[in-house]
Amino acid sequence: MIAVTNITKTFGSHTAVDNVSFTVKEGENIVFLGTSGCGKTTLLKMINRLLEPDSGEITIDGRPIRQQRPEDLRRSIGYVFQNNGLFPHYTIEENIAIVPRLLGWDKEKISRRVTGLMEKLHLPPDQYGASLPAQLSGGQQQRVGIARALAAGPPILLMDEPFGALDPITRAAVKKDFKELDELKSTTIILVTHDVQEAFELADRIFLMDKGRVVQEGTPDQLLFEPAADYVRTFFEEQRFALEASRIAAGDYPALIRAFDHFKNRQR
Repeated sequence: MIAVTNITKTFGSHTAVDNVSFTVKEGENIVFLGTSGCGKTTLLKMINRLLEPDSGEITIDGRPIRQQRPEDLRRSIGYVFQNNGLFPHYTIEENIAIVPRLLGWDKEKISRRVTGLMEKLHLPPDQYGASLPAQLSGGQQQRVGIARALAAGPPILLMDEPFGALDPITRAAVKKDFKELDELKSTTIILVTHDVQEAFELADRIFLMDKGRVVQEGTPDQLLFEPAADYVRTFFEEQRFALEASRIAAGDYPALIRAFDHFKNRQR
């Protein structure tokens, strides 16, 4: 379990994250949602010590992360960057194999793991294994980034706008393949996005942020149908019809009732 307690981070006079607390259960998928500059990426980076908080504490399975060496911590946490973050002079196979090599896996085990992930993510090893990142499309590079983050089988996966730089068609394809990975069944995922539809599609719980604070936390339905503040209601209003329709289309019949009640209330 991940526990974040009273975390604050400032940059000069700007408070990027303001006294935020939350817990994430093992195997849970949570999404930090909000506009640019609301603090969600800063929060993500503090979980694997790319940034250090000014105050507060983060623990993983009861152990404070500040008691671990940053490099050891990061080897146990997968991280998917928006711009993929691949090493340009490493081949695709070498990029994916980085963490297993650092952990001392033998060559045969690394080869099996790299090959398996490339095949699952529709990157045939014989076609792309010896390629450099610049020779791949944006969508293919992001698939490599996902494979690299999962290569060592980390129990935690952090994802910072992982599909944000892709065009809509490529984004849908990469996201579909990502969701079908059996490696994710027991992985705890914390994802940052400003895409409302993406948050509703991937999250068990959503944390909506504004100005460094969590305005509301809950399931997608709770945020949509039970907004705790005017900001929450306004944030989802533009896409409300599509969000309600997607919940109903997924067979969520209680959502149909809530949507109907919400519609009646808007008519009053």
